[in-house]
Amino acid sequence: MKENLLFEKLGIGTSNIELVGWIVITLGILLLFYFSSLLCRKVIIPLVRLFTKKTRSNWDDILLSDRTLKDVCNLVPAIVIALIIPFVMNSGTIIYTFFTRVCWVYITGAGVKLTCSVLSSLYKISHQAERTKDHTLQGVFQMLKIVAICIGAIIIVSILLDKDPTKLLAGLGASAAVLMLVFKDSIMGLVAGVQLSANDMLRPGDWIEMPKYGADGVVIDVTLTTIKVQNWDKTITTIPPYNLVSDSFQNWRGMFDSGGRRIKRSLFIDMNSVKFCDKELIKQLSEEGLLVRENPEQEVNLTLFREWLEEWLQNHPKVNKEMIIMVRQLQPTPQGVPLELYFFFDGTAWVHYEHFQAEVFEYILALVHKFRLKVFQAPAGYDFKKVSQA
Repeated sequence: MKENLLFEKLGIGTSNIELVGWIVITLGILLLFYFSSLLCRKVIIPLVRLFTKKTRSNWDDILLSDRTLKDVCNLVPAIVIALIIPFVMNSGTIIYTFFTRVCWVYITGAGVKLTCSVLSSLYKISHQAERTKDHTLQGVFQMLKIVAICIGAIIIVSILLDKDPTKLLAGLGASAAVLMLVFKDSIMGLVAGVQLSANDMLRPGDWIEMPKYGADGVVIDVTLTTIKVQNWDKTITTIPPYNLVSDSFQNWRGMFDSGGRRIKRSLFIDMNSVKFCDKELIKQLSEEGLLVRENPEQEVNLTLFREWLEEWLQNHPKVNKEMIIMVRQLQPTPQGVPLELYFFFDGTAWVHYEHFQAEVFEYILALVHKFRLKVFQAPAGYDFKKVSQA
């Protein structure tokens, strides 16, 4: 009698024919799942791939990627079985409840996986689009995935416990403080990511400096919880996104976008060498083409040198003519009179910039004596030796 009651609860008759029929139904459901999945993989996926290859646009190839199509193939057979079960099994039995719950748990899990795949594809599309490729949207899409996974987990628990999902959500509301503590970094990262993207403060590929965290290099990855910076010594520094919003950092993107890189460097001229020019010096400078003005009278050699430098920089092919070109004198110091060169290299490549800067000042150091000027240099042991010998 107990065995008969158990079979009745399971929805299985006590006769052999009914038992065999139940086994056939179970095998039929499994075979239907297998053939539905096989149909999707062997027929639907090749047809979709053929369609996407014929289109000129690239977004459909990304959206309907192999990963997304496989997730669809995992979802469709379960939906078919969930629709067929009520017609082949008696409702209210343990077997019916078991198969139904397992099926819907599988559908929920497969649906969450499909949602994450679609979000990944949408991120790739946004990363390639002209309007959004420079925005840091990866953290936003990661947060959407977390939300989808949390919703899926709540639905699965409600299916297993046979409870209303809204009641579970109400129960979770009471533990909101705990959830805020657990997901604090993710929430702060999402808010910071939105601010960074909305204000266009940071893009992958930007060169940033943040001495507080030892970051001086190129941004290689922007995620929900971390921003990775590859420093010039090839080390990796990770910074929480929120710190980029709350603290200050220097972004060199404006320099690259402008097409010019600033050179700002001074020469210290010995004040004792600054004098009025005599006729011999004027004649010598004129013959060597180092005069900007014709027939200068009562001019100071430092003035002529400063004017020639500015004229020379304005005619140099590697100097950016659309930006400031200036040679100015700064406040005198115990080391001499600082003569500052302020101009921009016509390019942004680091190696070329450093080479050009070195060439400019090497040339100036070799030429400054023609104006009877001396560059200040702190005396060394060799200088004291020369004085003692004299």
